Amino acid sequence: MEAQQIPQEQTAQPQSEQSTKKEKVKKDKMEIGEEKEEKQERIESSLVRIAGTDIPGKLSVYAGLTKIKGVSWSFSNAVCRSLGLDKSRKISTLTDGEIEKIVTLIKNPNFPKWLLNRRKDIETGADRHLITTDLDLAKEFDIRRMKKMKSYKGIRHALGQPVRGQRTKAHFRKGKAIGVSRAKSKPGKEAKGAK
Repeated sequence: MEAQQIPQEQTAQPQSEQSTKKEKVKKDKMEIGEEKEEKQERIESSLVRIAGTDIPGKLSVYAGLTKIKGVSWSFSNAVCRSLGLDKSRKISTLTDGEIEKIVTLIKNPNFPKWLLNRRKDIETGADRHLITTDLDLAKEFDIRRMKKMKSYKGIRHALGQPVRGQRTKAHFRKGKAIGVSRAKSKPGKEAKGAK
């Protein structure tokens, strides 16, 4: 049997129609790629404010929470677990409700005592967890109190010396004259002494 030959004009679409379809598909793919890139840029460039700290949106929740002063990696892990948040999720994808839950949990944690950063507070005797400016103020007041009662640590703080028992023969020499300085002599006197 002979195969019927069909003219090419009927089977193949005109060249111009094929090229326009390919161009449309390319444009669609490029638009989708651009949209993804824009979305990724928005996520990376956005800042999320949690507990008075700006956190880059590209970080995960687990790493982003550690940018808050007073929140360690273990504390961040505990926050993620207690709220049921995915640790690898980008922090820019958090909703306002989730951010509010994180802030309330950080300010009033219900974690074991060993996870808190201010146990048996001297003034109140309570176990607390301080963050951001509260932590800075508490540290400053503690140092002032030690200086005022003239404890060993207070005296070391006042003198600008290391507080925790480090050796000072070779290190901690900042701000002092180091070594023996040699007096510069005038060039005229040296020439007379040489004759």
